[in-house]
Amino acid sequence: MGRGKLRIYLGAAPGVGKTYAMLSEAHRRIERGTDCVVGFVEHHNRPRTEVMLHGLELIERREIEYRGSTFTEMDVDAILARRPAVALVDELAHTNVPGSRNAKRWQDVEELLQAGIDVVSTVNIQHLESLGDVVETITGVRQRETVPDEVARRADQIELVDMSPQALRRRMAHGNVYKPDKVDAALSNYFRPGNLTALRELALLWVADRVDEYLQEYRGEHNIRSTWQARERIVVGLTGGPEGRTLIRRAARLAEKGAGGEVLAVYIAASDGLTSASPKELAVQRTLVEDLGGTFHHVIGDSVPDALLEFARGCNATQIVLGVSRRRSWQSVFSPGVSATVARESGPDLDVHIVTHDQAAKGRGLPVARGARLGRPRIIWGWLTGIAGPVLLTVLLNQVVPDLGLANDMLLFLTFTVAAALLGGLLPALASAAFGSLLLNYFFTPPLHEFTISDPKNIVAIVIFVGVAVSVASVVDLAARRTHQAARLRAESEILSFLAGSVLRGENSLDALLERLRETFSMQSAVLLERTSEVDPWTTAAAVGTAPVARPEDADVDLPIGENMALALTGRVLPAEDRRVLGAFAAQAAVVLDRQRLVDEAERSRELAEANRIRTALLAAVSHDLRTPLAGIKASVSSLRSDDVEWSEDDKAELLEGIEDGADRLAALIGNLLDMSRLNTGTVVPLIRETDLDEVVPMALGGVPEDSVELDIPETLPMVAVDRGLLERAVANIVENAVKYSPDGQPVNVTASALANRVELRVVDRGPGVPDEAKDRIFEPFQRHGDAPRGAGVGLGLAVARGFTEAIGGTLTAEDTPGGGLTMVITLPIAGGAPPVSAELPTSAVT
Repeated sequence: MGRGKLRIYLGAAPGVGKTYAMLSEAHRRIERGTDCVVGFVEHHNRPRTEVMLHGLELIERREIEYRGSTFTEMDVDAILARRPAVALVDELAHTNVPGSRNAKRWQDVEELLQAGIDVVSTVNIQHLESLGDVVETITGVRQRETVPDEVARRADQIELVDMSPQALRRRMAHGNVYKPDKVDAALSNYFRPGNLTALRELALLWVADRVDEYLQEYRGEHNIRSTWQARERIVVGLTGGPEGRTLIRRAARLAEKGAGGEVLAVYIAASDGLTSASPKELAVQRTLVEDLGGTFHHVIGDSVPDALLEFARGCNATQIVLGVSRRRSWQSVFSPGVSATVARESGPDLDVHIVTHDQAAKGRGLPVARGARLGRPRIIWGWLTGIAGPVLLTVLLNQVVPDLGLANDMLLFLTFTVAAALLGGLLPALASAAFGSLLLNYFFTPPLHEFTISDPKNIVAIVIFVGVAVSVASVVDLAARRTHQAARLRAESEILSFLAGSVLRGENSLDALLERLRETFSMQSAVLLERTSEVDPWTTAAAVGTAPVARPEDADVDLPIGENMALALTGRVLPAEDRRVLGAFAAQAAVVLDRQRLVDEAERSRELAEANRIRTALLAAVSHDLRTPLAGIKASVSSLRSDDVEWSEDDKAELLEGIEDGADRLAALIGNLLDMSRLNTGTVVPLIRETDLDEVVPMALGGVPEDSVELDIPETLPMVAVDRGLLERAVANIVENAVKYSPDGQPVNVTASALANRVELRVVDRGPGVPDEAKDRIFEPFQRHGDAPRGAGVGLGLAVARGFTEAIGGTLTAEDTPGGGLTMVITLPIAGGAPPVSAELPTSAVT
């Protein structure tokens, strides 16, 4: 019996229609005569989904007792006994009630598949295990029920049920997803447009990756080597030369012309691991291609054209971008070059672009020769082995084993020649070969003790010995040099990889970089010097180690960086071949210094912007918030002083009470304004302390009628870290603005809730609302959207509120109220001592 097939309907969020699509598929299969049953479907009391269950055979659910309550789960045994062709199983990521057959529903589905039953199921993108952290970052909600990605990847078919965020929110507002009493909370929290857009993008990208996997698997199974141009994949062939940057930018422009274009830069290295390419230039090109959204690949191959074409066809590329050959024109006589060979052998399925550049026909140049750098002791031992060894061998052969034979004598002398090459390099080996041939001629070739040879065969033997000795010595020396080169290049590549990685990670510690440089080259100190012009003295930007120098000319090694910057090292003189890696360190040090200064400048700009915002809020408060209590005090005093009216004692007391209340409000406002003024000058910071919202928000409602606001601040909310006075003024301005725009008889709702590590205070009105393009503009000073129904205000209240809110570390944003109106959302940080809050979806949205 074969394994059943799994089909998954994938959605970006609850309510997009996965279950509806699954039931529609069931009806289509039943019409074709397929035996299809409903193993488990949760319609969540959605009328249209519930109607789709009519006409389908339902397998009775199994009842399970757990902690005094009865729950229902899918009855796997009943489905196995019924043995349908297809079973519908909703909510693949669901966690079964303890006591069930399996812990997870996807394990139940696995049993059905093993029994040969096809399964159609549903799952949301946020329930995939690998995306749990990403979804929590986007929505603030940690999904408790997940399914391993491998389970979803093994599905025979995955169909995306897609819906735009706007359409899904309209569906929810119409009551097609949740009950009316849960719609406002859902739309204001999890189902925000930004959350839904991000989840939708995750779903589309995940499905696109699966499509790529299926395509590659199909091409591999059918041994398809030609390119299928399903999407533009552009391969850039790099040589490590400076023209690579031009090629990468050209390929990026080609990719932008088509939707979903992808750039893959590839460098082909020789299979022996040796290369004349500049590691520094390759690191720069790697950074460039990654900044442009592409990927960098390092491939090893014996033939560059063959390896490049193999890579392009392996990744299903559609285009190859190459540069015009840098070789001289006469060199094409010996070989057509990489570009011409790739263009000739690419075939009809690959387009090859040959791009001109300023390095064309200028020649590649020869690789820099590297000495073996074996060190003085090894060279001395090489000479001793090559010269003294044959002497000792001659004495031994003459005194101990005189009749060993010329052929064996030559092999023994050859051994010392090889040993000299291994120890001291080529020169000791050549000297050993020459000296050994003389000893062989004088002591072991008739006539003995003469530098003549009587037998022509012995002449041939001596010549062969010298040739073999020189050849073996050359090969051994070359192998030693290449081994040294490979080890050195490997060390250089690791260093350059570290530097490139530090760029990508955005590491900004200049001292750490200089310390790594000092340790790499075993130097005493490393210092980065700079000056503003050629006539100005040098200043130290950063230094590590002991006794750093103050001028480049005082250092053992100095490397200019641009015109007015230099890297200076003390400790020892470095060889010229180390300057390549040193140059990479120097360039990275300059980049890190610039980045540090940009960060500092951005921080200063932020502080200036913050000061300007606070200054704006301060001026706005003076003209807006002080006017009302002053007007009340003025009116009460004028009434008391008037001789036209005889005031009773109760009237006088009421007027005096109004004066006292106005003075108290002025005193509180002036205190807050003084704090803001000192904050603006940097002499004081907001008094941040742990505060309960239910102690602050009611105090902010004193300026509005009692029946104009409905307050819902749960006592179980965690404490927030804020300045109470500044928060009170911000809330007061927002509430007064909401009451001003709300229709008569429609109170403003002020609610608070906890979400992850923050608390949100929402002020909801049912007024005319604000278009999306004006939601940011209403927070600017002296800006009013439309006319205030009751004429008060000059458009500064919300500017004051945002300035105060951001000064205490919170945010203030505007959202649409479901059903019409505007919702102001103040997000505040939870106090450090408070436990994290578990934000959960409605029960029907969890699965």
